[in-house]
Amino acid sequence: MLKGRRILLGVTGGIAAYKAAEIVSSLRRAGAEVQVVMTRAAHNFITPLTLAVLSGHQVHTSLFDGGAEARHISLAAWGELLLVAPATADIIARAAAGIADDLLSTLLLSFDGPVVFCPAMNSKMYTHPAVQENLSVLERRGCHLMHPATGRLACGAEGPGRLPAAEVIVDYVSRLFAKQNDLAGLNVLVTAGPTREPLDPVRYLSNRSSGKMGYAVARAARERGAHVVLVSGPTALPAPAGVRLRHAETADEMYEAVMAHFPDCDVLVMAAAVADFRPAAKSERKIKKDGKRNLVLDLVPTRDILAAAGKIKTQQVIVGFAAETERLAETAVAKARAKGCDLVVANDVTVPGAGFEGDTNQVIFAFPDGRTQVLPLMDKQALAHRILDEVKMLRG
Repeated sequence: MLKGRRILLGVTGGIAAYKAAEIVSSLRRAGAEVQVVMTRAAHNFITPLTLAVLSGHQVHTSLFDGGAEARHISLAAWGELLLVAPATADIIARAAAGIADDLLSTLLLSFDGPVVFCPAMNSKMYTHPAVQENLSVLERRGCHLMHPATGRLACGAEGPGRLPAAEVIVDYVSRLFAKQNDLAGLNVLVTAGPTREPLDPVRYLSNRSSGKMGYAVARAARERGAHVVLVSGPTALPAPAGVRLRHAETADEMYEAVMAHFPDCDVLVMAAAVADFRPAAKSERKIKKDGKRNLVLDLVPTRDILAAAGKIKTQQVIVGFAAETERLAETAVAKARAKGCDLVVANDVTVPGAGFEGDTNQVIFAFPDGRTQVLPLMDKQALAHRILDEVKMLRG
């Protein structure tokens, strides 16, 4: 699975540092060669000797522990992937700020291969805006982030912050290696986020889409070597690194953007939650509440972007999305057939963890021939890769 791969493991000073022993063992069982870099604080939780025995290599703890040679340069040249597990709030903050005051933080600046952070900390720390902002900075720069597991923490609290199991981390790393540049040369067009249909100068009709799913697909496609155009409705998300971003506010604007790029794309992933209706007329002035009458809105359908693309497609693979509240499989298959989709990714937004705005999703894959496949609950970045795996198979 990882035979011959050279992996650098950064171990930082959190309670989960003791799990580094199992991570090293699991990576080696999968065939990888591992060298470990420890921070000073990590020594409080596990000894360098333990990790040296398990890895078969000297454990590196300082910039000059090999003599005159600068360790961060030689290690960066040796490794193919840098995995930081556990990643404390401290190392995440220092990496985001570009601080280089020890071997691991200096290595993070000098390493130009894939970098994976596995955050592990108290749930209140993990959800703190400062930590989340730092994670966003790292993700925007192209780093890979594994969402922590949820459960009972060492402090006794319940919530997100647990380091994922070693086998989960190894599987994630294995998939990263397997997917390197497997979409090279493909042009992938992705839509994301909501649209806003103006009612008057201060109000609009919209929905709860955060754009996280579409942005995850765009990021995953770029990681796998594709040229990516992302047409995004209004979101608070940073643009994924290496992706060409186009903004669209209304359904009509998104229609025009998609149609402009569709003829040259190989894959279209319509993850955006495009409004089905818009006000028939926009008031040029703010609509006042006079308390004397009810307001009746006259709504008209927006242009159907997915159906329009399905009618003119040639060699393109088209992936649609369906957010439903009932008869999920039946509705998704019908949508695939009616809209010319090769695949529809459908979720029941009433299911916990599968609705709007969250970091996880639980979906089914529905195909126009009537087949369906149920996927387990997973984070949206992992789901993005599963969607692209299916796209590869559909392309043959």
